[in-house]
Amino acid sequence: MKKNYTYPFTAIVGQEEMKLALILNIINPAISGVLIRGEKGTAKSTAVRALADILPEIEVIAGIPFNLAPDEDDETIRECFTVTGHAMPDPDDVEVAMHKVQVVELPVGATEDRVVGTLDLEHALKAGEKRIEPGLLAASHRGILYVDEVNLLDDHVVDVLLDSAAMGVNTIEREGVSFSHPARFTLVGTMNPEEGELRPQLLDRFGLCVHVGGIADPQDRVTVMERRFAFEEDQERFCGEWQRESSKLAERIVAARELYASVTISREHLLGIAKSCLEVGVDGHRGDIIIMKTAKTIAAWEGRQSVGTDDIDRAVALALPHRVRRQPLQDMVMDVGSMLGARCATN
Repeated sequence: MKKNYTYPFTAIVGQEEMKLALILNIINPAISGVLIRGEKGTAKSTAVRALADILPEIEVIAGIPFNLAPDEDDETIRECFTVTGHAMPDPDDVEVAMHKVQVVELPVGATEDRVVGTLDLEHALKAGEKRIEPGLLAASHRGILYVDEVNLLDDHVVDVLLDSAAMGVNTIEREGVSFSHPARFTLVGTMNPEEGELRPQLLDRFGLCVHVGGIADPQDRVTVMERRFAFEEDQERFCGEWQRESSKLAERIVAARELYASVTISREHLLGIAKSCLEVGVDGHRGDIIIMKTAKTIAAWEGRQSVGTDDIDRAVALALPHRVRRQPLQDMVMDVGSMLGARCATN
């Protein structure tokens, strides 16, 4: 059977802001995801699948559909075996497999049960034991959850997704019976603003937001066509030509993950972030915290152990535009982002 290849992330032309936002969330899922706004045909889904494809494989406990790591809490592992009807093996006999990082796609018509998972109440009543059917959040653990047209999802389903993304845990509750399992994933939502907006409360829950559009430069558009044609003509050869760049990107992501914990940010920079959020009327404190996390992640991505003003400028442009009150037009939002970056640089 002919192997299907994924279009290389490093071969995508332009869309630098989108690519950076995705990379930052892969390095640090605590940023709480990215919302990509814009028209169709701008490489959104291609970028998500391509980034996942180059990431190193992860160790997964075999036999249960939760993508658990071998170093998860023993009680969590035991309960995940039990609720799916499997006996917990001896710790020394737990089978570990290597898996690619998964991209789980959420269909627009997905119900809450499909997303969260369901409990077998009949079995619980008869046998006094929990039995569950894991949902998409279980499959997304340690991977990427991709939600196309997130603005068309039921608001309650979006709430559930964002809660899990923020807490790293999914809880299934039915008739007084509950079960929780890890659900730490990178959330990527896409939407076309012409088809309707998200409520401000939901917009705020996405860590970062970027706007994408068609490439305006004719030469770059020609490059898009040439690369796509070359990929479709000979996928193996094309991917091979980009393998070196893909490997370098994957290594840089791994290095940034390891460096992130040691990155520091000064109190003066934190004060600048706080003043900027207050100036544009950002509600609550989520914007401040996301900017801080994003700036630290950018510093780690650039291989530095301390946050600089440029890191904050870039973080502000990604984390604040969708949180600014009453900004109807995307170009106005981006102008505000630029203004905030300049302000942070002076604090």
